[in-house]
Amino acid sequence: MTLLRRQRKRLESTNVEAVLQSLDYLASQASLAESREKLMGFEGAGAAQYFSVLGDCLTNSDFVFTSRSRRPPGNPVNAILSFGYQVLWNHLLALIELQGLDPYYASLHIAHDRHAALASDLIEEFRAPIVDSLLLWLVNSRVIDAKNDFDYRDGGCFLNDTGRKKYLQAFLQRMEEQIQDDNGGKQPRWDLLTRQVKAYRTHLISQEEANLRSKSRRKQR
Repeated sequence: MTLLRRQRKRLESTNVEAVLQSLDYLASQASLAESREKLMGFEGAGAAQYFSVLGDCLTNSDFVFTSRSRRPPGNPVNAILSFGYQVLWNHLLALIELQGLDPYYASLHIAHDRHAALASDLIEEFRAPIVDSLLLWLVNSRVIDAKNDFDYRDGGCFLNDTGRKKYLQAFLQRMEEQIQDDNGGKQPRWDLLTRQVKAYRTHLISQEEANLRSKSRRKQR
């Protein structure tokens, strides 16, 4: 929602304003969800609302976006999003494995067909501030060219070699930028991902230790 709030100030869009109100409501309902299924339902509804106005934030008329499409991505904007999410997901998966976590054991997403569900859990908070914001910059600054940086094949649209090179260069530059953390210090965006994976691991360990203590107390009674 932070990305849309920033865009609202620039665009003065009634559509964006309406979606932000809807997202606020869905977030309040999600905090009361009594099951994983209900929580994922609110998440899906929020994603649909969010993507319905992401196209309003594009100022380059060569790019049009009305909804999210995947497998295959249906147009250049979806191609950029899909490629960016995959790059970020792969990096998170590597960090998860480096921390000795089981990538197939997650809290929200369910592992299936060898899908590393934990990476899908942890990527959620980084999608908009990293991938979506980079999309807006690449498109609105005309770094990516709608005619020359994409291939249409297999029923979809994909970044070609030139487009992927442009994206990866911009992605690396964005991730190496120093940003202020919660403690007032500065660190590259890469470190935010590492910190979050470590925090998740610490939480799991503390929960396991709490469960062991609880079992021990019950045995002593």
